[in-house]
Amino acid sequence: MITKNLAFKIVMYALLAFLVLACVMPFWMLFVSSLTSETALAKSGYNFVFTEFSTAAYEYLWGVRGSILRAYGMSVLITAVGVSVNVVLTVLFAYPLSRQDLPGRRVISFFLFFTMLFNGGFVPTYMVYTQVFHLKDSLAGLIIPYLLMNAFHIMMMRTYITTNVPKEVNEAAKIDGATEVQCLTRIVLPMSKPIIATIALMALIAYWNNWTNGIYFITTRTDLYGIQNYLTSVMNNATFLQTHSMGSGVNFKIPNVSVRMAIAIIAVIPVLLMYPFFQKSFVKGITLGSVKG
Repeated sequence: MITKNLAFKIVMYALLAFLVLACVMPFWMLFVSSLTSETALAKSGYNFVFTEFSTAAYEYLWGVRGSILRAYGMSVLITAVGVSVNVVLTVLFAYPLSRQDLPGRRVISFFLFFTMLFNGGFVPTYMVYTQVFHLKDSLAGLIIPYLLMNAFHIMMMRTYITTNVPKEVNEAAKIDGATEVQCLTRIVLPMSKPIIATIALMALIAYWNNWTNGIYFITTRTDLYGIQNYLTSVMNNATFLQTHSMGSGVNFKIPNVSVRMAIAIIAVIPVLLMYPFFQKSFVKGITLGSVKG
């Protein structure tokens, strides 16, 4: 029996080690490639070891560090505002749906679920945002479209409240004179911290990684670019300069491929730093918020 348990543990630890390596090795290759010369990358491709060490990519990005810091600040602002409003709207939508006595609860839930299956299409949506709400070339155009409300988050929040916040607690609070707002803020929210942290992390990743809103809704106000859009423009500029320098016979020696790797490193660092603080609540919230529908 002891031998079987030991063998099982060895197999499981070996499997976990393999999964950890499978997650870590791509980031290591990304890091190594960002510190490899353009010539070595063109000659031997991507490697897990340094073949020809070079900091040219980071030196190129250091030359535009002021703009990168400004773009970082815009991303932080957009993400902070977007995540905060996303969580507030999700809670305010999900809490009434968790109440069994809400009139029209099933109809509202159906229309909410319907939006997960069908939408109006890109062109009508774009026209509504730009011609009706006039979000083009504005900060709101980076926050509101596609990201501010998520039906999946609402359903997760509703399910969590329904299954993990006993209705008897709310009823007892109301007997003591508590209002709906007090029940929400003093009972439901403190008991829903795991799912709130989960939704906040999902929204944070979505806002931080989003670059489509910048492409669709920002045409002239490039000063509103977040880090993703700005680094994309840097990468495109590096490709353009390298291509035209080769055609004109003038070699600018721009590290095109390694710059892409360095850009990916710079963009992913904040998410890697934030995830450990949400990990415990994220796992618990996903588990408890998706068991029952």
